[in-house]
This record gives sequence, C-alpha cells and structure tokens, in this order.
Amino acid sequence: MARRPLTLPDFPWDSLAPFAARARSHPDGIVDLSVGSPVDPTPDLVRRALAEATDAHAYPATAGSPALREAIVAWFAARRGVPGLSVDEVIPTIGSKELVATLPHMLGLGAGDIVVHPVLAYPTYAVGAALAGATAVAADDPADWPDGAALIWINSPANPDGTVRDVGWLRAAVARARALGAVLVSDECYAELVWSDGGEPAASVLDARVVGDDRSGLLAVYSLSKQSNLAGYRAGLVAGDAALVAELLAVRKNVGLMPPAPVQIAMAAALADHAHVAAQRAVYAARRAVLLPALAGAGFRIDRSDGGLYLWATRDEDCWATVDALAGLGILVAPGAYYGEAGARHVRVALTATDAAIAAAAERLGALG
Repeated sequence: MARRPLTLPDFPWDSLAPFAARARSHPDGIVDLSVGSPVDPTPDLVRRALAEATDAHAYPATAGSPALREAIVAWFAARRGVPGLSVDEVIPTIGSKELVATLPHMLGLGAGDIVVHPVLAYPTYAVGAALAGATAVAADDPADWPDGAALIWINSPANPDGTVRDVGWLRAAVARARALGAVLVSDECYAELVWSDGGEPAASVLDARVVGDDRSGLLAVYSLSKQSNLAGYRAGLVAGDAALVAELLAVRKNVGLMPPAPVQIAMAAALADHAHVAAQRAVYAARRAVLLPALAGAGFRIDRSDGGLYLWATRDEDCWATVDALAGLGILVAPGAYYGEAGARHVRVALTATDAAIAAAAERLGALG
C-alpha cells in the first residue's frame, strides 16, 4: 500500500533565523522578544515537590493521580468559576501543545471534516487538522462558523493579539457550536494574565455564568507553563464534557501519553498555591509597563493586547520590514504573518525576557522614536 505523506506547513520559526543572526550581531547583544518561553525561576514550592517525588519507580496513571485530579477540580472552582467538576471530567496532559496537535485525530476526525480556528491563531490548531487529514477554516465570529464544522477552537486570552472574550461572547460561541453539533474547545493557557478589567482571570468556556452545569460538547485546555513557569515540565490539562474526556483518556491509555509521576505531583502543588501566580503576574505587568510606552514612543500602535504575554504592535508596514528594523537594534520579535494573513502588518512582542533585557529593549527603541 502506498504511504500517504503528511502535508504540513513549514515550521515558521525557521524563517526567522537570519533576523536572529542579525540581532545577535548587535554590539550589545540580542534581546529576544520573539518567543513566549518563561525566563523566571520555577517556584520553590513546585521544585521541592518535584524533588521529593523522584523515586518514581512505578508507571504513572494516564488519568492522573487522584491527588492531581482533585487539585485540578479545586483549581477550576477557585480560579476559573467552574464549581462542581468531578475527577472524571479532568485529565493531565504533557503540556498543552501535544493535545492541541493531536485532538482532531483523537476525536476521530479525518478527510472531509472541518476544524475551525481563529483568524489570528496559534499555528498548531491548523497543524492538528492537517495531521488528521481534516480541513482547517479560519473564522472568528460564531455566525461565520460553517455548517459541517466538527471541531471549533477558540482562544482567550488569545495568542498572538491578546483578545479577551467576555461571558456574553462565550455564551454565543457555545450556542452556535451546539447548533452545529460541533465540539467546542477553548484554549485558555493565558487566563491568569489579563491586563484589563482589574486583572481578574479571563472567563472559561466552562464558567457557570456561561453554561451553568451543562458542559456537554465542551472542553477547556490549560497549561501551567505561563502562570507557574513550568514550560520545561510539560504540565497541562484538559477538562469538560465527561464523555469527551473519557474518549480522550481511552486513546491516551493505548498510546501511553502520561505526564511523569514527579511532574504530576509538582502540578498538584502548583495548582494549590495561588500566591506565586499573582507574584508572577506582577512581574509581567511591570515589564509590560516598561515595554508598551517604549513601543508607542517609537511609533508603534498597540492593538488589543488585553491579555497574555505579548504586545500586538504595528507601524502600518509589512511585518517583515518591522522585524528587520528591530533586528538592526538587536531586538528579535515574531512576525505577525506567522499567525495568519490578518497579521501581516503586525509583530508579536513577548514580555518573556528578564527585567534587564526589557529595559535594554526600551532604551534601544528610542532610536526609532
């Protein structure tokens, strides 16, 4: 039988390499604001929990340990406005990217099925559709979601542009998805990083104000990489419709997709402590307060950017021209075109750099003012 090769988009970050080289050649070195990888330490309480769990001689549970699942349930009640979850409605994942990329396949989608994602979007939504052989369609307004859609991704706060969806919008999204008979999945990885509305966490698609206690057809995806600096731990989770969670769990058991036991223990510790999350949020808020006015003073307009770890900035020119101009200052940013054609005149500027690097970037931006 002939092999069917996968048709995937080029890995976008490869095209940034020459600009990274130019930025590194700056006399004072590179300030890398292109990626959202945390630079701050993992909280001590999480590291201690991991260290104390290193005698991990037995296979971990794919479904998550009872302690972790209970911690996830308690966290949803305390921080996400979702009381009443059961442990059968939650499972841990190996970070969130693997779930995003494999979810269409795990749900049995394939040729002829439609996966909807935002117009400005994390590229892995489309990659997941491609891996399953499904068709990816970009649409933001629930009214524009096509008949026949099988899986719909929403993202709030959004990567790359920081859009935060309110309860009313989420209600409309749930109603439309259910009318279409589609599974609605909300990527909520930046929920604790909201800069508007007093800084309260962004609403979840599972929020009781959105759906009451009816979570049918709905999933929420989350990662501890952003709120707790656990990117290296690969610590994520998914929650929602018990039948969908059971379906995912059955596949994951067969494949062996399970976070390591020490990571599960560390996740439980992180989810139970909200103080370190507030402290990290304050760190990012301070960096944002330095970088945003520096960009504005350099002639940039900051659009949306109400949540998340990025500033969505434009000089009303082709994004690659902006990337090139900033690389000349030793500053590396992500071109908005990575996230869809609608981003072709923006760049994504990350807050995930040290205080010293953010201050250096702000100083260098003065050359563009």
